[in-house]
Amino acid sequence: MQGKIQQARAWAQTWLQQEKRHYIDGQWVSGSQETPWQVIDPSNQQSLCTMALAAPAQVEAAASAAHRAHQAGVWSKVSRAERASVLRQIAQLIRDNTVQLAVLETLANGKLIGESLVDDIPTCADIFDYYAGWTDKYYGETAPVEQDFLNYTLNEPVGACALIAPWNFPLYQAALKVAPALAMGNTVVLKPSEYTPFTALYLFELIAQHVALPAGVANLLVTDGAAAQQLTVSEHIHKVSFTGSSGVGRKIIQSSGASNMKAVTLELGGKSPCIFFADTPDLDKAIDRAFTVMFSHKGEKCSEPTRFLIQEAIYDQVVNKLIAKAEAVKCGAPFDPASQQGPQCNQAQFDKIMGYIELGKQEAELVAGGYRDVSGSNELGLYIRPTIFSRVSPTARIATEEIFGPVLCCIAFDTEEEAIAIANGTEYGLAAGVYTADVKRAQRMANQIDAGMLFINRYGCYSLSSPFGGFRQSGWGKEMAIHSLSAYTKKKSVWVYHGDQ
Repeated sequence: MQGKIQQARAWAQTWLQQEKRHYIDGQWVSGSQETPWQVIDPSNQQSLCTMALAAPAQVEAAASAAHRAHQAGVWSKVSRAERASVLRQIAQLIRDNTVQLAVLETLANGKLIGESLVDDIPTCADIFDYYAGWTDKYYGETAPVEQDFLNYTLNEPVGACALIAPWNFPLYQAALKVAPALAMGNTVVLKPSEYTPFTALYLFELIAQHVALPAGVANLLVTDGAAAQQLTVSEHIHKVSFTGSSGVGRKIIQSSGASNMKAVTLELGGKSPCIFFADTPDLDKAIDRAFTVMFSHKGEKCSEPTRFLIQEAIYDQVVNKLIAKAEAVKCGAPFDPASQQGPQCNQAQFDKIMGYIELGKQEAELVAGGYRDVSGSNELGLYIRPTIFSRVSPTARIATEEIFGPVLCCIAFDTEEEAIAIANGTEYGLAAGVYTADVKRAQRMANQIDAGMLFINRYGCYSLSSPFGGFRQSGWGKEMAIHSLSAYTKKKSVWVYHGDQ
């Protein structure tokens, strides 16, 4: 595999030198923003690529193209079998180019090549295959109405969908939006993060070359947040799906509602707790799993367990094991097989994390990490040591605000009731974990913790057949499974009268 990775890296250097354009209405067009944008390698702060971003007028052109294609029915009226075939073709393109896509993702994001190659890219292919299977299985219903009437429902495409993907899982999050949207007959405008646009750009190049999609059905823009706002106010967009911060999510709600009352789904932030009771079965395995989930992908994950709630009887034991694990982590170049943690994705996120670490030093006891890793060849990169704070107050800012990096807060508790109160003590409600041998207690916790996902005795369980999403400030709606299909359809109720006039 190392040989294939090296070949893909050499190919990527050539590919990066080519002009990066935007795909609008079936054509590749150059960006028109005057100030060039540089995509930076976070491992060394060197420029990977310079490109002209799309200007607001081009954003509107893409929205208009998607709207026209939807109005013309060039995609919504094709057979479901044909839609499924297209999605499966895209899945195969991803599989055939897994190494290239993984290399492009690692270059821009900084995550380990193993994380891109094993965790991210193969799942993207599975997503397209999964939703290909739903094209002819998302049925309407008949309702038990009064005699002389037949009532049935139709699930129709929403229309032109703006899909705004984040930089932490660039292609994975894009696939979770594009695949169900296309499966249900919608047209799309995908806006990947300008920090990590490569995988989306390359996939669209493959699609344009190998898949017979009508013009306007799938559009791609790389632009900044200011220009992307046009998607949320455009009258040609009927649906916005966004993954990112809660602050930006609130702005999208406001701007979408102020235009044509777009449908909106949001997958936002988290401050997820992982609760360890004194009767945790196989404590060492539990710690190992929770630590891995917390610090993989350098902590840039919305559902990671950033708060460990540890019962007082085992508190010191757990924290000492966590410290040892954190100190053993090797931060290093993401293509180095020996590296266990790559650099943070971009300078702004690095600065945000370091700011929270400095705040944490005033609020709690720093027991591991807490500084920039400049060892070896890391000096120019955005590396932050796995950081652990102990004896954190449940109301401290580092315990209630999303940091989105390798920073863990350890909080002690005594009783089950106290653990529940602490777990629910933030504005978020994305995920939570509970480790206990007491099945009744686990069920009580599941019933009382206000989070969209609850993991019992193994933190971080995900499947395309299970809904992903949170409550409160963690978002609106669900991704994955059948539940995401409602986000890309509108339900119509049809009444037929067959009685005497």
